[in-house]
Amino acid sequence: MTNKVAIVRYEKPLESVQKVIRDCGGLDHLPAAARVFIKPNIVFWTKTCNFPKWGVITTSRVIEDLVITLKEHGVDDITIGEGIVADPKDTETPAHAFKSLGYETLKERYGVKFINIMERPFKKVDLGEGISLKINTDILESDFLVDIPALKSHNQTVVSLGMKNLKGTIDIASRKKCHNADRDKDLHFYVSKIADPMPPGLSLIDGIYSLERGPAFDGRMRRTNLLIASPDLLSADLVGAKVLGHDPVRVKHLALAAARAGRPLDLSDIEVIGEKIEDVISYHEYDFEYDCNDSGEMPAALAKQGLAGVYYRKFDDTMCTYCSALNGLILTAIRQAWQGEAWDGVEVLTGKVMEPSPGMQATLLIGQCMYRKNKDHPEIQQMFAAKGCPPEPKEIVEALNKAGIKADAALFEQIDSLPGFFMGRYEGKPEFDEAFFRVE
Repeated sequence: MTNKVAIVRYEKPLESVQKVIRDCGGLDHLPAAARVFIKPNIVFWTKTCNFPKWGVITTSRVIEDLVITLKEHGVDDITIGEGIVADPKDTETPAHAFKSLGYETLKERYGVKFINIMERPFKKVDLGEGISLKINTDILESDFLVDIPALKSHNQTVVSLGMKNLKGTIDIASRKKCHNADRDKDLHFYVSKIADPMPPGLSLIDGIYSLERGPAFDGRMRRTNLLIASPDLLSADLVGAKVLGHDPVRVKHLALAAARAGRPLDLSDIEVIGEKIEDVISYHEYDFEYDCNDSGEMPAALAKQGLAGVYYRKFDDTMCTYCSALNGLILTAIRQAWQGEAWDGVEVLTGKVMEPSPGMQATLLIGQCMYRKNKDHPEIQQMFAAKGCPPEPKEIVEALNKAGIKADAALFEQIDSLPGFFMGRYEGKPEFDEAFFRVE
């Protein structure tokens, strides 16, 4: 069987979305009186400041155009649902996101419902091969799913498209479980199976903007003007990976899903309609460069600055979302603390599998998982730990300071405002238009 994937250049509101859906036959199997669930990608939000959203978050433009299209097909029961990365007890941040992105206007204008998945029930679902996840019941009980990820590369999974976007439908414990230390059933294994229990539907990749070195606001954003759609989620992801310049063979979760489905990774069973892949392909780096030298391993940007005596090993896929949100901040704190004099062998460990290196004078264990694994390790000379899940910023500051890295506590106190500083990269560039994230 040939799977259809359409690629369309985004040119006009509504018209472009309707064309890409029509070209791939995306609504040909939409049931009558269907309960439709729309899953956007809102990977991050803060109430404190404006921050760059281009390629990070699904545009409200595409969401509204889809809603209009569904209404024209006679669909009355439409729910938009997302589980924004935040404290599950924090209901204000998701509510602020939904209002800011215009979902309240969509409710008033079209009768659409919107839900914070973290406030809704979950159902434990057996995914086979000895694993299970708790998945939002609203999406499981829907008749039709429209999965609308942003077009982005990802520092742990190479790409983040339709399949990865569904990770936002599981509860907190399940998200942490996905980042486990089992190398046979790792993050990629879990992500490859998340789509299995989902209802049939449409994958619509929003590439009006794309993101390099995602998934968050510290990546490099581009105005790409592409839409990719298919009634088959895996096919859309395979094409999306190629458009981002990545061979699906090297995207582990896609390779696993294709192997289980008996699908080739060379796209030979996919009919691409519209734009040709070779005409729209644009390589998106998926990770930040790291250096390993006499000073130890650290991000290349820090190594070029001359930092020495600190060993900050590259994080791996066992570090879950909640610790990874602090990772860049810790690196920034170390960079700002550098005064030109080498530290005395300080190592920072993250995730669930790292082990201390011999000869280090001080070892920082970041997060509960790392602390439990290594708190009694014989190679540790001096241990300083931030034990929370995720750790409190003040714990991290204290651990850094005790290890001789004089971190600025104010940096961590301003954590909610820091994303706004990235807006400066896009000032004066009219192609980065905030209006795409509003419903007028």
